[in-house]
Parts: sequence; C-alpha cells; structure tokens
Amino acid sequence: MELFFRSFFAIFIGICFCWLLRIVLFRTGFVFVVKKWWRNLEDCFHVYQFFRIPEFNQSSQQNHLYRKVSAYLTSLSSLEDSDFTNLITGNTPNDIILRLDSNQTVQDNFLGAKLLWTNEEYGSRNFVLRIRKADKRRILRPYLQHIHTLTADVIEQRKGDLKLFMNSKPNNQSDTRWKSIQFQHPSTFDSISMETDLKERVKSDLESFLKSKQYYHRLGRVWKRSYLLYGPSGTGKSSFVAAMANFLSYNVYDIDLFKVSDDSDLKLLLLQTTTKSIIVVEDLDRFLMDKSSALSLSALLNFMDGLLTSCCAEERVMVFTVNCKDLVDPAVLRPGRIDVHIHFPLCDFSAFKNLANNYLGVKDHKLFPQVEEIFQNGASLSPAEISELMITNRNSPSRAIKSVITALQTDVERRRISSIGRRLSDCGSRKSVAESVESGGVLCSENTQTGKELRKLYGFLRMKSNKISQTFDASPMRKES
Repeated sequence: MELFFRSFFAIFIGICFCWLLRIVLFRTGFVFVVKKWWRNLEDCFHVYQFFRIPEFNQSSQQNHLYRKVSAYLTSLSSLEDSDFTNLITGNTPNDIILRLDSNQTVQDNFLGAKLLWTNEEYGSRNFVLRIRKADKRRILRPYLQHIHTLTADVIEQRKGDLKLFMNSKPNNQSDTRWKSIQFQHPSTFDSISMETDLKERVKSDLESFLKSKQYYHRLGRVWKRSYLLYGPSGTGKSSFVAAMANFLSYNVYDIDLFKVSDDSDLKLLLLQTTTKSIIVVEDLDRFLMDKSSALSLSALLNFMDGLLTSCCAEERVMVFTVNCKDLVDPAVLRPGRIDVHIHFPLCDFSAFKNLANNYLGVKDHKLFPQVEEIFQNGASLSPAEISELMITNRNSPSRAIKSVITALQTDVERRRISSIGRRLSDCGSRKSVAESVESGGVLCSENTQTGKELRKLYGFLRMKSNKISQTFDASPMRKES
C-alpha cells in the first residue's frame, strides 16, 4: 500500500513538473525558438524553387496578379504567426485588417504541400513564392488558379470599395507614382444640382458606354470616353465627377499636372492606371496658361488622344475640367480628344429649387416668387455659395431663403455699381468707385445724377454685406416657429 502511494505521488509530481515546464517554455518563447530551428533544419533537406511576382510588369503597367496575391495573403489565418504584422483599419473603424510587413514571411498550405510567401521590398515591391521542387509540378498551377479565380475574387468583391488615386513625385525610379485612399464621396446623380433632362442624357451616355466594348472595337477605336466640364468655380464639377464614379463603380485617378516632372512621367502615370477607372485632370485651362511647367503641350495632347492612349486607355473615362472654355486652344478640345462638353452655369431659379429641396427639404415656399424675381433681374450665385447659406441656416428654411435673397440682392447691386463704374471711367475718372463715393467727391462733372445714384447704391451694398456676414455668426440662432 505504501508503494502504491509513493508511485502515485511520484506520478503526480511528474505531471505538475511537466505542466509547470510547459508554462515556463511557452511564456519564455523557447518553444517558438525550437520550432523555428526545426523548420530551418527541415529546409536543409529540401530543394526549393522561387517565383517572384512584381508589382509592375516590364512595361510599367500594374501586375494584376500582385494585387490578387496581396488580397489573398491578407485572408490567411497564419498571418498572425508572422514576426511583424501591420494592423490597419478597414472600411469601418471597427474593422481591423492584418497586412504582412516588408521582408516578412507567411506560410500557407495547399493540397498537403507547404508554401511560403515573402513580402520583399528592396527598391521595388514583390511577393516571392517559395515552393518545394518535389511539389511544384503537382500544385503550382492549381494553387495560382485557386488564388486567381476563386479566393482573391471573392475577397475583392467583399471589399468592393472604390479608391481615389493621386499622383506624387517619386524619389527614385522604383517608387510607385500613385498613392491611394478609399473613395467615399457621397455624391450621386440624384443629389447633384443639374437640369433633369441633361442629367438623364449623361446617365444614358454612360450606360451606353458600358455596353459598347464590341462596338468600339468593330470601329477600330479604343474603348474610352472623354468629357469636358466647364464653368465657374463652385458650380459642381468635382461633385459631378464623384457622381460619375459612384454611378459606374469606377476608381478615380486624379492627376495633378503640376506634379508631373516631364513627358515620360506622364506616360508612366497613364501606364499605371487600371481598367474601369476615371482619369481626372482638373483646371486644365490654368495649367495651359502656366508657362513654368516642365510638361510639354505635345505630351498633354498625346495623353488625351495619342498612340499610347489608344494602347492602354481601354475601358476608361477621361474627365477634364476648366473654368473658361474660351481660354483653351480649340485644338485641345477637338472631337476625338473630347467627346462630350457639359456646361456648369451659375445657379438659376430652377437649380435653386433643387438645392432647397435637397438641403432644406422644401419644395415650395412663400418666398419663392421673390427669389424668382431677383433671378430674373440678373442675379447669379454659384451653387456652392447658395448651398453654404442653406447649410448654415438649415434649422430654419425661412431664414435660409431670406439669407439667399439678401445675397442675391447684393449681387444685383454689385453688378449695377460695376456697370456705373464702367460708365464713369469714360468721363476720365482715375479714382476707384468705392474711394470716390466714400470721399463724397464729384465723380463726373458731366453727370452729377450718376454720382448721387452711385453713392446711394454703394451705401445699400454695404448694408447688405453686413447682413450677410451676420448669417455666418457663431452665436446660436432661435428656431422660427
């Protein structure tokens, strides 16, 4: 009996010792070190073959397989076992995504074979696949097909987010020229202020473009569409581009021509864009008037409609914006380079009612006739200016409309003063209109009545301007009953 208790006690002590030893080893990381040594020893008895997947191919175009592999590796559960892993937020703040850090390795298993992926970054970005030669013939093609057609496609559909790409100046030739962020602009064709008939024609044109691949190819033309958006600042051109992207589900490439170093750099930017994308060049007229740019006009014209564009602009929409179309050389805007011209005018009464409906939820109001009358008198503001007044006074539709009326009346008086100022300049006056009014001097001896009228209008304008500034006051405003 005593021998039994001794044996039981010894077994109990041995179990407790093993349990404590296991805790100590795992807490100190010794087990992980042993496993790593064992893997290195095992590798010595196998012959491996390496496959490199670069981010860009030899023609500097994006390698789609690289993008699919990147998405595939993000889904691997073994990514958590890597020594260094990046944690980034996903589509929502609560969504955490693991990304393999540079020059780190992650293991994958497929059909009983072990595969190793390394995120290699030495000057350029590559994924390196390491596979045993004994397994290569059996699993390589099925494994790549598995990534290409099944797993990566499902992952990308689940992500399903558009991206906004912006060009940057590379520090060296291996740097990527595009930096991207998630494109989350809320603008749609339903929310933008535009004539209903024009809006429907644009949507119909875009839908027709999506279905016209075979038609374009039968004509021997590249499958692309070019739009020119022209009009003053604040008329909604950028919001229209965002609405196009959301309607087509296309990524957006926003090219800043002032950051393009030379003609070759512009070509590489075009080469590195992808299909199903909108390529945007804003303020084209400002760039053409600037003489300090290193980019030549010839390169810009070839970018719009050249041989390179015909080869690598398939399934793309190009959008160019200008403030004044008359300042642009007609050769730049000829058919072939620009297919559709869309004018974005200053706000009229019809656009005002659309804005009131969107921003204030008001389809009709007792002040609408007064607004319409002021528009008929020649007043004009940009949709952005009117929208800001409505946003500031959104808790009170009446106050918002009154603030718009005040701004429109101010614009009318400003135009009348400008017109009178031009008439006075014919009399030889060298003083500014405002200076002459404030000093009370005689503006034109031949037309004293005009001077009196101008002083009256100038005082009215100053009064209206003070009223407008008060609507942007930070002090709380009472809500109207």
